[in-house]
Amino acid sequence: MMTPFRTSLKYVTKESLILHRSLSSSSSASLSSLTKQKPKTNNDANFQPLLDTFGRRHDYLRISLTERCNLRCLYCMPEEGVQLSPKSNLLNNEEIYRMANLFVHRFGTKKIRFTGGEPLIRNDIIDIIQNVSKLKSNGLEKISITTNGILFARYSSMLRQAGLDSVNISLDTLNSDRFQLITRRNGLAKVIKSIEAALRDDYDSVKINFVPIQGLNDDEIEDFIQLTKDSNLEIRFIEYMPFDGNRWHPDKMISFKQLINRIQSRFNVERLPLRTIHDTAVLYQVQGYVGTIGFINSMTNAFCAGCNRVRLTADGHLKVCLFGKDELSLKQAIHNGLNDDEIDVLIREAVKRKKKQHSGALNIAKDNTNRPMILIDQRKFLSTLSSSSNDKNFTHIDPNDGQVKMVNVGEKSSTRRIARARARIEIGSDVMNKIEYNQIGKGNVLTVAKIAGIMAAKSTSNLIPLCHQCPLDRVDVQFHLDYSNEEIIVESICETTWKTGVEMEALMAVSIASLTIYDMCKALNKSIVIRDCCLMAKTGGKSGDFNRV
Repeated sequence: MMTPFRTSLKYVTKESLILHRSLSSSSSASLSSLTKQKPKTNNDANFQPLLDTFGRRHDYLRISLTERCNLRCLYCMPEEGVQLSPKSNLLNNEEIYRMANLFVHRFGTKKIRFTGGEPLIRNDIIDIIQNVSKLKSNGLEKISITTNGILFARYSSMLRQAGLDSVNISLDTLNSDRFQLITRRNGLAKVIKSIEAALRDDYDSVKINFVPIQGLNDDEIEDFIQLTKDSNLEIRFIEYMPFDGNRWHPDKMISFKQLINRIQSRFNVERLPLRTIHDTAVLYQVQGYVGTIGFINSMTNAFCAGCNRVRLTADGHLKVCLFGKDELSLKQAIHNGLNDDEIDVLIREAVKRKKKQHSGALNIAKDNTNRPMILIDQRKFLSTLSSSSNDKNFTHIDPNDGQVKMVNVGEKSSTRRIARARARIEIGSDVMNKIEYNQIGKGNVLTVAKIAGIMAAKSTSNLIPLCHQCPLDRVDVQFHLDYSNEEIIVESICETTWKTGVEMEALMAVSIASLTIYDMCKALNKSIVIRDCCLMAKTGGKSGDFNRV
């Protein structure tokens, strides 16, 4: 085993960070020999490579362990959030192992990567890694994980001993204030500790996934490259990709060509040879630097020709192309009692239907109805408004006499309905700071506002004349402090299983919560502005689903 690098990361200012590498003579003898043993050849009698009609062999399986995440990254998740599946709909530990075992034995899968959401949110993550690592004696060569780094430092050594080989940590800024803006949460210091832990624990590879976005974090490109000077890191620049609800725009995307031209003008870099035909990253190295930089050019130079990946979503759907809409429910196949031979056939047929390549960046951007990145592979989030009816009559107006009326819902059936709303409060950073540290004399502002918003949602039918009173299954109000814009973002979600929607309840929740904040803070700032109170999304009902772009 090569001597590991012991690496220390620390802040110099809020805007910068230094990675320092020192050579250590100690070894990681505590790691299980399982992680380093030479894999045996697959000798399953049913083994056949998983091929599509273009001869591409699929031996790389990505498994999403959860839809949930402890961050809310701008490019990954819609601002209004996503509709999550019930826990019972997600793959459990036993089902994950069954699928991994099938892919390794039947199809010769060499690499498995666990993703999310945030995979480390699952409390059985160590057991999952340990179980799947048993397959290394049957041909599996590598187990990887992609994480946001918030929890990784806590589990790093246990994951390594359980059989995890490599880690990708998503990080899009080295500035703590900008980190909160991008992720809508705090946590940069925890991510830095996770990078330290990954380097300390001698993983085969430690990669940082960085999505440069024009006008957001593009001024930090050179800072990230500097991280490779003394540390064995690979910084991966990933082109900004369109997913449902992430407000992708071509002007925001920085292409590989733009990036490499900029980098070559400032650094002496050389291109490194491809390691395999399946490589997604075009690798470069700055002369004299220890680490490398890679470019994932999904938008401008798709790597479909060498694609060897299939994805299994948290809710058990097989997705053969990241940008494809076709999905096969293996969870349902398991639930229906299909054996491995029958599931084998389903998977092979799905892969045979894989297209030669996706439709291209521009077409993907125009037809932006692929799942939000956080939900690759879950059911599609809210589809765009699609009603086959051209009826423009207003339901609250009697067509016979033009008089206002209350809609008769007596003959409607009860269905699942969800609505999300949002408002913004321009309040000033000084007041926000006092709110965050509970220094407002009238009490805990956000707690009081949350209670007020929930109570308002429950009272909507008493305040809006023609609204029906409906049983609310759930009302929640959340707040995000956006210091960069000196505003508080108020978000609400209302859910019901009933005959009418809950859009008004969601709007009432954010409205009253915002007014409560105004009332409790108006003595400190008379110029507070409440704006952009609007419906963000809704599901269910005759009018169809809606998702604000």
